[in-house]
Amino acid sequence: MIIVMKAGAVKKDRDEVLKRIKELGYKPHVIHGTTRDVIGAVGDERGKLVLQTIESMHGVESVVPILQPYKLASKEVKKESSVIAVSDTVAIGGRQIVVMAGPCSVESERQIIESAIAVKAAGAHILRGGAFKPRTSPYSFQGLEEDGLKLLAKARTETGLPVVTEVVNPETADLVAEYADILQIGARNAQNFALLKKVGQLRKPILLKRGMSMTIQEFLMSAEYIMSEGNQAVILCERGIRTFETATRNTLDLSAIPVLKERTHLPVIADPSHGTGNYHYVAPMACAAVAAGADGLIIEVHPDPERASSDGPQSLKPKKFAVLMDQLRRIAPAMEREL
Repeated sequence: MIIVMKAGAVKKDRDEVLKRIKELGYKPHVIHGTTRDVIGAVGDERGKLVLQTIESMHGVESVVPILQPYKLASKEVKKESSVIAVSDTVAIGGRQIVVMAGPCSVESERQIIESAIAVKAAGAHILRGGAFKPRTSPYSFQGLEEDGLKLLAKARTETGLPVVTEVVNPETADLVAEYADILQIGARNAQNFALLKKVGQLRKPILLKRGMSMTIQEFLMSAEYIMSEGNQAVILCERGIRTFETATRNTLDLSAIPVLKERTHLPVIADPSHGTGNYHYVAPMACAAVAAGADGLIIEVHPDPERASSDGPQSLKPKKFAVLMDQLRRIAPAMEREL
């Protein structure tokens, strides 16, 4: 159920409603709107009709059932798009198209600093880089772990770029949160419910990638796991799904962008690097994602992709990334956005 407060409701009214929701055995989540607050009451579906009694409380306009299985992520709860602040200067979901760029893995101080300087010079807003790497093969490079996190923090100090990096298990989530501005949940962990619950308890924005075989509803239910723990700052990322096609690493599902924008208030970005697996296709798919309505992009950029420890074939060199950023600057105004 969602409890819609009246436009003139005061804090005392809202606090009384929150108290009553808890008394009835439900967990309240306050969503601040532009003109009024909405409170999501989440819990056992079987007894939700008792929440209708809240409609008579002072300051309450209406009590409405949420039809979608994903409650807090649904546009039924919040009509306007959410804008998630990452730093004092960067927010995702507004007019600006936010670009995250950097190497797949942090390999050395020189590599990550050089990458950070290059992507910032081209106009990127956030530095990406993996310190913990969940790999299909146990023999592949697994990342520098905490040493990699320290190098990302140093790159942030050098450039001022906020950092997004992946968290791979609940045990290291707090450690990653000490260094990162955004915590990334990768495709392989998109239904790791223990991890989703853990990051939901942290107060950092979460970049949630779509699982490689996930339906859109399953994707939104994973976002719901995070939000139900109290963290409403979730950014969705379409990164390609597994199909029968072998010409690309994955099939980048650009149709998911407008579908998600219709169903949820959460920001949606695209990952054309993992979506295609080939640097030749990254730029055209990045442009297409912006045209489809994406709020941002996450792109792999490496100063020497031929020697990259992971995902070299899909990484752009800094010069090609700079050309792409120029293309995006021309496309953004056509979508009533800016870069």
